[in-house]
Formats: sequence, C-alpha cells, structure tokens
Amino acid sequence: MDAEKVSISESVQKYRPWTINQLAELADKHPEFSEILTDVQMASRVFPFRLSSHVIDNLIKWDDLEEDPFFHLLIPTMKMLEEGHREALREACLSGDESRISSVVNTIQADLNPHPAGQMTLNTPDEEYNLNGVQHKYPETVLLFPSAGQTCHAYCTYCFRWAQFIGDSDLRFAQKEAEHFFLYLQEHEEITDILVTGGDPMVMRTKMLQKYLEPFCDSEFLPHINTIRFGSRALTFWPKRFTEDEDSIQLLAMFRRLISAGRHVAFMAHIGHPRELESPTFKKAVKRIQRTGAVIRSQAPLIAGFNDSADLWAQKWRMEVNLGIVPYYMFIARDTGAQHYFKVPLSDAVKIYQKAVSNVTGLARTVRGPSMSCGPGKVSIDGISEIDGVKVFVLRFLQCREPELVGRPFFAKFDEHAAWFDELEPIDGQALPWNSNGRLKLPSPLLRDE
Repeated sequence: MDAEKVSISESVQKYRPWTINQLAELADKHPEFSEILTDVQMASRVFPFRLSSHVIDNLIKWDDLEEDPFFHLLIPTMKMLEEGHREALREACLSGDESRISSVVNTIQADLNPHPAGQMTLNTPDEEYNLNGVQHKYPETVLLFPSAGQTCHAYCTYCFRWAQFIGDSDLRFAQKEAEHFFLYLQEHEEITDILVTGGDPMVMRTKMLQKYLEPFCDSEFLPHINTIRFGSRALTFWPKRFTEDEDSIQLLAMFRRLISAGRHVAFMAHIGHPRELESPTFKKAVKRIQRTGAVIRSQAPLIAGFNDSADLWAQKWRMEVNLGIVPYYMFIARDTGAQHYFKVPLSDAVKIYQKAVSNVTGLARTVRGPSMSCGPGKVSIDGISEIDGVKVFVLRFLQCREPELVGRPFFAKFDEHAAWFDELEPIDGQALPWNSNGRLKLPSPLLRDE
C-alpha cells in the first residue's frame, strides 16, 4: 500500500495525442516516415489517426516500417481502401477542394459499415430514459459508453468502433446521464455485468469515471450487479495511466473500493502482440492493477499482417500467463472499416488457433476462439469436420441474443474464402440461426426442438 501512495513527480511525461495535425512533425522526428507522409495524410481523412508517445517510442520500429506489424496496426495508408475508394479519394485530394474531399470521405465512410452487428438498431434499449450510450445485447450484460471516454490513447486501423472517432454525432455512442443509466439497471435485475467501454474509458479522468462507478462502491447499491468490466487498450498504448498519471492512485483506489463492496473488477486488456508486453512500464502497470484485486484478462482479434501467426499467439499467451494475465479471447476482425485488408479467412483462423493452443500449457488454454462478435452473438469456430461427406465448419454460440442457443453446436458449409458469419451457407436440410435482415431463424432441429 505504501508504494501506491508515492507522490507523482512533476517531471513525469503527460499524455499528448499525436493526431493528423502532427503528421508532419512525426515525419520530422522519423525521416523514414516522410516518404509515405502524403499517403498517410490522405488515408487519415477516412480512418481516424492518433498515437501516444509510448506507442511512438516503444512499439513502432521506424527504421523498418514496411515490415513492422505496429506500423500496419496504427498508421492508416491508402492500401487499406479498396481500389474504387482509393482512386476517388486521391482525385479529390489532388483537387484541393475541401468541400469535394469532405463529400468523398463521407461517402467512403458510409460504405465501410460503420456500425456492424446491429449496434444502432438491435442493441440500443428502447426506454423512456436518455440512453444514447448504452447497449444491451445479452440479458446479463450491458455496455456503457461514458461520454468522456469515447476516444483512445491511440487508434488501431482495423478498429470496429472507428465510427466513434470521426466526429459524426449520428454514428457515436455516448452516455452523459449517469442517473438514467442507474434507473435502467434498477428496472433490469437480470443484468449482472457492466462493461465500461468506448473508445477507452481509461482516457477519462478518475473523477469522471467516478460519476458512473462510485455508487457501486456501496454494496447495497444495485446489489444484482456483480461485475464491473473495463474494456481498454491503455495497458499497451499508455501504461503510465496506472503508474504516473496524476490521478492514477485515485483510479486504483476506486478499483479497491469496488472490490471491497463485493464487486468483481475485470480489466479486459486488449493485447494483440508479444511486443506489447515487453516494456517495464507495462509490467509495472500490470502489477499495480493486480494489487487492487482486479483480474486482467487479454483479448484481441486475429489481424492479417499483424499477428496472423500461431507461434506469435502461443508466445503472447505464455508471456501473459507468466505475468498473471488470463488469456480470454481470440477474435475475428469484424466486417467494418478496412476488413478486406485485415481479414483472415475462417479456415486459416481455425488452423492458427489450434496450432497455437496446442503449444501452450493448460493455464493458457482459457482462451476461447476464434470467435466472431456478429449479429446473433459471439460465434466460436470450434473446428472443421465432415457430415455425410460434406466438409463443414463446426460452430457454437459462446453468447447469444437467444440464451437457449448458447453452447449448442451448429454447422455451415466449409468455404476457404469466408471471413465472416454472413458469408457462410447452411448445410442441406438445415439453416443458420440468423439472416441478413437481423431476424432470428430457428427452423433446424439442431437449434431448437420443434
């Protein structure tokens, strides 16, 4: 405890976002980057761009940008656009007409499926309260998007929530009214878990987070809420949030109070590559969080050009276990943004997962996947098999809008090119449990007894 009370030095480095306005400055700092500066400036009109100094100094290898996985992860380029969009944007930028550029950018962004999996239509509670920043997809879990937490310390180029960051309020989830959120929870006692997400809630000042969470430090307040989860990239993009930021001590103290009130605090750390776990600041931040009693779980998507290697995933999981982090999910990149650039076919994802998990001990086999967070729920691809001579994907719901389907296997025709749920086809005589217009279908005896 005494170590946690050490005063923060006035000389510590404060977080400073590097945005599209600092791209030229970044090129001056790293001359190798200047060669692609114009390309990145154009792509950053479509895809949001932001870096932290920790990312710049510790993760990106500036002397080998073409081969560096973190360059592909964090810096948008024109390669991430399909040819038609790429040419339209290039021509608009060359014209110098800001009105034309804005129009082209808006058209491209609208074509990139900015809110996948029915986020705007299927997940938003239909209540009398102001719940613009709340999603309730599964009975027991509600997602909270605090209004001050809808940015990140750095932006991943594949991010499925990229629409949160482009300045269009019609595409943005943001919850300002904490009291309305509490009223919703009071009326829905089936909810046991709150996932505080964004953006990244760890960009918020602690006093802003307390507006939403401090009441839960009282064990008698909404006692049906058992777990508070935080979805965050801060451990790898700005680990100083937990070690040097001026209110880091207050943040960790809030974790302790939540746990003392009987809540489980789960820190859902987005970690996609072993390099993210190497810095001393990262390791110090992990220990600080764990000392509060919170449990850190790791999750990340499988991304082409970044971490599409079984050996890399196995190494990452082993390192996490050694640090006391629980491997939790391997995801599939969602059908949004530059998915065509980052996608890994489901057939390859299965092979990568199976090879990786076969090369770690049981302590790391807590990880689930590869999993798609799609319209009906989280669908795990459990393997590839044959039914009556037909090659199939074996699928299972890890979570579902229809709870009775959780854990029940179903099948789809094998397709070596398919990279998402809605690209799959049912095997003869059966049906997949969801269709393209977002309605549940249950005609198969494998899914529900008639």
